[in-house]
Amino acid sequence: MLLAGQKVVVLAEDMYEDLELWYPVLRLREEGAEVVIAGTGSSISYTGLKGYPLTVDATVDQVSAQEVDAVVVPGGYAPDKLRRYPDVLRLVREVYEQGKVVAAICHAPWVLVSAGILKGKRVTCFYAIADDVRNAGADRVDAEVVRDGNIITSRQPSDLGAFCREIIGALTERK
Repeated sequence: MLLAGQKVVVLAEDMYEDLELWYPVLRLREEGAEVVIAGTGSSISYTGLKGYPLTVDATVDQVSAQEVDAVVVPGGYAPDKLRRYPDVLRLVREVYEQGKVVAAICHAPWVLVSAGILKGKRVTCFYAIADDVRNAGADRVDAEVVRDGNIITSRQPSDLGAFCREIIGALTERK
């Protein structure tokens, strides 16, 4: 169990991309991490783009950056909702500032833009938000996974294998 003793929070809101939430949750749990799915507080349950429901373990305001080793932000249209919540932005920013892993896939770099942590970073994302990422001061490249310091990004569901390998690798280095 590579990640035994590590805690990861995965953010959730309505219209999350089902695979981009569940694949990392299951893969990280498989490696022994404690994974907490945290919602914004707008509901206790959320529905993915493909209709898959989930009930969260906590709300973001109940999660402290000091208690976690990483935060994972799945894509879909949920990031556009997630970034409207100050507690989401606070958590992402604090995890980043503490040098812990911040991982975002597809549309999820929108949350990193709103948290103000992308300036000068090399990242990737879904092509439709490339301008937003560049306008936030990041160097956007087209690659299945990009790691710049403690920020890990990927483009889309087909990149999930590489995305999760990079997250696991980064968390293993932190041990």
